[in-house]
Amino acid sequence: MNSKEWNKRIARRSDFSSKLVHLTKNHDATSGFGNLFKILTEKKILGSTTESGFICGNIPAVCFQDMPLHSIAENIYYEQYLKKNQNSQKHRYTGYGLRFSKEYIYQKGGRPVIYDRTKDAKSYLNEDNYWRIVNFDLSNKDNYIDWTHEREWRLPNNLDFELSAVEVLLHDEKGYKNFIRRCREISSPDILYEIKSIIVMPSLIF
Repeated sequence: MNSKEWNKRIARRSDFSSKLVHLTKNHDATSGFGNLFKILTEKKILGSTTESGFICGNIPAVCFQDMPLHSIAENIYYEQYLKKNQNSQKHRYTGYGLRFSKEYIYQKGGRPVIYDRTKDAKSYLNEDNYWRIVNFDLSNKDNYIDWTHEREWRLPNNLDFELSAVEVLLHDEKGYKNFIRRCREISSPDILYEIKSIIVMPSLIF
């Protein structure tokens, strides 16, 4: 199968995508929007660690979700619902992010994660590949651990990228206007000119 045939197959699947999404987090005093803008101006995504992002082993990793955009939007709004209605303190990501082609991330070293019980995966992986492990365990009916809906990919260490490879995801109309304003306040890099596109998330599900 060549790349054109591969893309045609994906185009006929509403549950699949040819793109990978990295969503930003609120971190310390910096908002998800602020982190998005920092990533774009530096053209670098720093890998998460065991302490900051549930990564196994000593090698940091950048995380992506392998889902169509309507599913990304559903995930975001469901997490916000949980935070609001269940007083959850664990807000893993925001509605701001970046989208790359799978080919681009693959060529940079990104791969799908391995869903398995952590101790089992460590028995058949070299320590250098522990960053690919995501804990998965349905053995205890009172404590299911299952993140398979994210179809996660990870890339070891950090991701240096070109703005021309990026689609920008924005949470809402207010975020869009703030993004345009911030981009116009700087002269280098010319983010608005160099990125592929801007996608405002509510338009996907409302």
